[in-house]
Amino acid sequence: MRYDLGALLAGNPYPGRGIVLGVSPDGKWAVTAYFIMGRSANSRNRVFENTEDGIRTKAFDESAMTDPSLIIYHPVRKVGRGLVVTNGDQTDTIRDFLIKGQTFEAALRTREFEPDGPNWTPRISGLQSPDGSYKLSILKSADVSGKYCIRETFEYPPVPGVGRFIHTYQGDGEPLPSFSGEPEEVGLGNDIDAFGNMLWENLNSDNKVSLYVRYTRIDSNGEFESRIYNKNQEEAI
Repeated sequence: MRYDLGALLAGNPYPGRGIVLGVSPDGKWAVTAYFIMGRSANSRNRVFENTEDGIRTKAFDESAMTDPSLIIYHPVRKVGRGLVVTNGDQTDTIRDFLIKGQTFEAALRTREFEPDGPNWTPRISGLQSPDGSYKLSILKSADVSGKYCIRETFEYPPVPGVGRFIHTYQGDGEPLPSFSGEPEEVGLGNDIDAFGNMLWENLNSDNKVSLYVRYTRIDSNGEFESRIYNKNQEEAI
């Protein structure tokens, strides 16, 4: 079943952190999107910033940052002609394994969900290949105790107009319920600004923090366009 991505976001006040990967309808672009949300002041005190090989999170107000663990990391990093996208420092784990000629799956076998019980936030990760094909993974707790880790990986072909959406939480709650099932099939668009604006407008206005959207030309040597949306910087203008 293919979902309307805007409707999915608008109907969920707290999907947490989310990854969308796929291919534009015209088949020309590998589409990447990653967003973060926050309920605490510390989580909301962040922005995305471009780096040489992707993006990083950083504190919007350095003086107000109370605990950088789990919230300061590189969500997106380029490795060769591929792109790694995750919701934590496992980005660097995957990157290091790939550089050594090892696999996405092998890297994630060395990691597990975040140690933030009782939520046990899942680690979600993606790997986008130059031809637009991609993998998505989730590492989540098998039970409320956080003693065991479930590891799931999904691999998808580059189908024009089709993407997959995975996020950390099913919705808001105490504790937060982890995402379950296969990544949701969603439709994508050809225009990066129209697609990025649609995502940003449909994320919950109270909880959204930052969004990154990237369109990489499939028939090029890594040519891409990207956009960053930061709620804190919009409010500061």
